[in-house]
Amino acid sequence: MDESKDAEMNKVLAGEEILESGFGVEKANIQMDICPAQEKQSLLRRNCKIALICLIHIAVGSYFGYATHYYIREYNNHQCSEALERDPLYCSMRFCDGYGFLILFLGFIYFGLIYYKVFKPTLGHRLYRKYLVPLNRWWMIFSRKRSTSAILIGFLFVILAIFLYYETKDEPQKLSSLAAPCFFIACGNAFSTNRSAIKWRLVITGITCQFMLGIICIRWSVGRSIFECIGNRTANFLSFADEGSRFVYGDDMISQGVFAFAILSVIFFFSFLISILYYMGVMQWVVMKLGWLLAQLLGTTVCESVTAAANIVLSMTESAILIRPYIKLLTASEIHSIMVSGFATVSGSVLAAYLSFGASPAHLITSSVMAAPASLAISKLYLPETEESKNSANNIQLEKSQDSSLLDAASNGANNAIQIVLGVTANLIAFVAFIAFLNAVVSWFGGLVGLDYVDFEWLFSKLFIPLAWAMGVPWQDCDEVAKIVATKTIINEFVAYERLGILINNNAISARSAGIATFAICGFANPSSMGMMIGILATMAPKSRGVITSVAFRAFVVGSIVCFVSASFAGILMQEEEESRVYQKILSLNQLRNITIGVIEKQ
Repeated sequence: MDESKDAEMNKVLAGEEILESGFGVEKANIQMDICPAQEKQSLLRRNCKIALICLIHIAVGSYFGYATHYYIREYNNHQCSEALERDPLYCSMRFCDGYGFLILFLGFIYFGLIYYKVFKPTLGHRLYRKYLVPLNRWWMIFSRKRSTSAILIGFLFVILAIFLYYETKDEPQKLSSLAAPCFFIACGNAFSTNRSAIKWRLVITGITCQFMLGIICIRWSVGRSIFECIGNRTANFLSFADEGSRFVYGDDMISQGVFAFAILSVIFFFSFLISILYYMGVMQWVVMKLGWLLAQLLGTTVCESVTAAANIVLSMTESAILIRPYIKLLTASEIHSIMVSGFATVSGSVLAAYLSFGASPAHLITSSVMAAPASLAISKLYLPETEESKNSANNIQLEKSQDSSLLDAASNGANNAIQIVLGVTANLIAFVAFIAFLNAVVSWFGGLVGLDYVDFEWLFSKLFIPLAWAMGVPWQDCDEVAKIVATKTIINEFVAYERLGILINNNAISARSAGIATFAICGFANPSSMGMMIGILATMAPKSRGVITSVAFRAFVVGSIVCFVSASFAGILMQEEEESRVYQKILSLNQLRNITIGVIEKQ
C-alpha cells in the first residue's frame, strides 16, 4: 500500500514537472513565432488588463476606506464606548450582515488572491516538494503501524470519554444518544458484504470527522453563530425568489403560502444561480477542493469524494452529472458510496420548502455538512471496496458546462428546474395519495375489530419508536418523532417537514426533540428518490445497470442510517435552552406570517 502511494505521489510530481517544463518550452516557441505587430497588440492587451485590475482594487480600497470611516463616525456619534446600553445597529461589528461581514468577505477574497497568485507560484510548490511530500510519506508509514494505530485509536476513545463525561454529567439522559451509532456500527460489521475488507481506519476517521463537525457547528458557540449566520443568509437569499413568484402568480398565492407556487418556485431561482456558477467554473473548483480534502482525510477515491462534497449543496442528480464520464468505470463500492451520499443529504434548491415549514436553517446546513464524511465512512462499512478503482487524481476532470454564454447558462438553469419542480409535484401527489389509500385500507380492517385509530402510518411508525429513543429523543416525544421519521421513509422529507412544522407550531414536542427530528429526516432517502437515482445512473452507464440496481436498496438504508447517526450526535451536543431560543424565533416568524396572511384575506 505504501509503495503504491509513493508511486502515485511520484507520478503526480513528475506530471507537474512535465507540465511546467512543457509550458516553458511551448511558451518559448510561441514567442519566437510572434511577429512585432502581434507582440505589440499582446502587450497593449496585457497593459489594459493590468490597468483594469488596478482600477478595481483602487475602487475596492476606496469603498472599504469610506465604509471604515462611516462605521467609526457612527460609533462615535452614538457614544458606543460610553453608553451603558449599546445600540447593536451601530455599536457592534455585525459580522453576519454589517461592517464586520465586509471585513470577513474582503479578507477571504484577498487571502485567496495572495495565496493563489503570489504564495503558491513562488513558494508553495517548493515547500510542498521539500517538506510536505516527505512528511506525508513518513506519516503514511508511521500511522499504518499496528502499534501506532492502536495508540491513536485508544487516545481518541479517551478524549471522547472525557468529553462525554463533562458534556453529560448534568444531563446523563443524553447518553442514550450513543445507542443508535453503536447499534448501526455493529450492524455494519454484521451485515457487511465482506468483513475482512473493512478499513476500520477509514470508518473511524469518517465518523470522528462527523462528530467533530457536530461539536464545531452545534456545541461551540462561535461555530454555532457562524452556521446560524450562514443559515439565515441562505434563507434570506432564497426569499428573493418571492419577488419573481409574486410577479408571475400574484400576491395572494405567495402570501397564502400555496406550496406549488410559493415554495417550489425557489427551485427555479436556485437552479438559475447554480447553472451560472457551473458555467463560470466556480462550482467545479469548490467541489474539487472539498473532494480533495475528503479524499486526503479518509483515503477514498476521487469520484466518490467529489460527489460527497457536491451533495452538500447540489442534488443527487446534479452531483452525478459532475462525474458523468466516469460512472461507467466505477466499482460497485464506489457506486454504493455515491448513492449513499445522495440519500444522506438534501440540496440547496429545496431548503426554502423545509424552512417554510419551520425547520432551522442552521440545522439543515449542518446536517448536510456532517453527512459528507459520514456517508463515505458508513458506506464503506456496509459495502467495503474489494476491487481496484480505475479513477485517480491524475485522470479525473469534472464535466464542463455545455452552455455557450453566461446568458445561455442562466436561461438553461431556469429551464432545467422545470423537470425538478414537476418531479417533486408528481411524486408528492402520487405518494401522498397512495399512503392515504393504504391508511384507509388498514383503518377499515382495524375498524372491524374496534381499532378505528389504527392505520398504515400508525403501524409503521411503531417500528421507529426504539430508534427515536436511541437517537436521544425524550420518551414522551418518541411516538411523535417516530411518526415523522416513518413519514419521511415511506413518503418523503417534504411531507415529514410539513408535519414536523405542525408539531413545532403547536408546541407538541420539545425544542430538543424538534432539533433531533430535523437532523434525522434531512436526507433524500425515500422510495421515489431511490427510483430517480437508479434511473439517472443507469442512463449514464447502461452497462452498469445490474450493479446499480443491486446496491440501490442497501444504499437507501445506509443513507438513512447516516442521517440517524447525525441526529444522535446532535442529540448529545444540543442544549435545551439554545434550541428553545432557535425555535421560539421560528415560531415568532411563523406567527407574523400568519398575521400577514390574515390581513390579506380580510382585504
